[in-house]
Amino acid sequence: MNTTIEIINNRVSLRRYEEKPISKDHLNLLIESAIKAPTAGNMMMYSIIKITNEDTKEKLSMTCDNQPFIKNAPLILLFVADMHKWYKYFEISDVKKIAKDNNKEFTSPGINDFMLAVNDALIAAQNVVIAAESLGIGSCYIGDIMENYEIHKSLLNLPDYTFPAAMLTLGYYPENYKKTFRDRFDEKYVVFDEKYKDLSNNDIVDMFKNKENNMPKTNIFNADNFGQLLFMRKISSDFAIEMNRSINKNIKFFTGENKKGER
Repeated sequence: MNTTIEIINNRVSLRRYEEKPISKDHLNLLIESAIKAPTAGNMMMYSIIKITNEDTKEKLSMTCDNQPFIKNAPLILLFVADMHKWYKYFEISDVKKIAKDNNKEFTSPGINDFMLAVNDALIAAQNVVIAAESLGIGSCYIGDIMENYEIHKSLLNLPDYTFPAAMLTLGYYPENYKKTFRDRFDEKYVVFDEKYKDLSNNDIVDMFKNKENNMPKTNIFNADNFGQLLFMRKISSDFAIEMNRSINKNIKFFTGENKKGER
């Protein structure tokens, strides 16, 4: 049996899957692994939506930046940062009364709640990724679920004070699948002792040396270096702009800017 370290180090983002559903036993193990994940204050400020419906997967493959492999995944798990349930519980518990009795203001969820709930959701998702890998189930994170706020809100029935923090496509590795590992930055540029280290220009150049050496010789943007290429492909892309718009629209419930969403 592989050790946990081997499982982590051998994991890749899988975008091609064996054509069979995740077994019920394995699915139960994945959900159990998620629920056992560390959580702020033991509050479990997240929900998990299991998606196997072909129609829904087809729509997500289009709304998540037109990635056809999404619809071919036997299982999708969506990890939703969720303060909606907590504030329903606070209403049931008449928290407004106890707040008033103790001269406290009853407020809507804040940006702190948003961040903690997102953290909870992501930690649970990563537990699933590692558990899945140990079972021969590959996974791929889909950050594009944060785009198209209005469409995903309607498609997945997401109420106010929820946020689609992470989506995982999951499926068994195809037979004889050959893994390709991407290089990572050297840890000396990522891990610092005691305090943050502001890297010098020379350090930054050295940090990106492998990426510069392996960038395509020709590209549609006529980029001279990897920095230019990445900025054009990712940072200034249409999907990045849409993601920023969607997150800003959703997060307004937590900042109090969207008065309709306040409780």
